[in-house]
Amino acid sequence: MHRLLCIEILKLWREGVDCFLTGGALGFDTLAARAVLHLRQSYVPHIRLTLALPCKGQEKNWPLRDQNAYRAILQQADQAVCLSESYSKSCMFQRDRYLVDHSGHCLCWMKPDAKRGGTLYTVNYAKKSGIEVTNLYPPPRAGVPASPLEGVLP
Repeated sequence: MHRLLCIEILKLWREGVDCFLTGGALGFDTLAARAVLHLRQSYVPHIRLTLALPCKGQEKNWPLRDQNAYRAILQQADQAVCLSESYSKSCMFQRDRYLVDHSGHCLCWMKPDAKRGGTLYTVNYAKKSGIEVTNLYPPPRAGVPASPLEGVLP
C-alpha cells in the first residue's frame, strides 16, 4: 500500500499538487501521511502535509503505539487544522467536508460495496463537489512499478 500511495501522490505532485491533506485518523489517513512524509524526506523536499483534525485529543483513547505514531506525524506535518475543541457527533463530518472543500483531488481506500461510514460520506461529498476521486481499492496486483518513481518522474 505504501508504494501505491507514493505512486499516486507523485502523479499528483507531477500535475502541480504540492500540499496534501489527511484527516489524522488511524488506517488510511496514517498511511497517506507517512507516504507524504517519506516522499518529502526522500524525493520531494518541498511537498507539504496538512492534517485536518476533527477535534483536540482525538487520539486519547487509542492504543499507546498509535498515539505515538499520531504525535510523530503531527510533529512533522507542516500544518494542523483542528476543527473542534471537543468531540461531537458532527466533528468527524466537519473534518471530512473540510478535506474536500480544501482539495482538488481525493485519494481513498474504499470497498466498492460500502454502504455507510466516513469514507463513503467523504467520497460522495467529493463527487457532488466535482472533485476527482481515485479509489485505491483493490490494489493492482500486476504492473505496479518496482520503484515509486518509475514512470512518474522524468
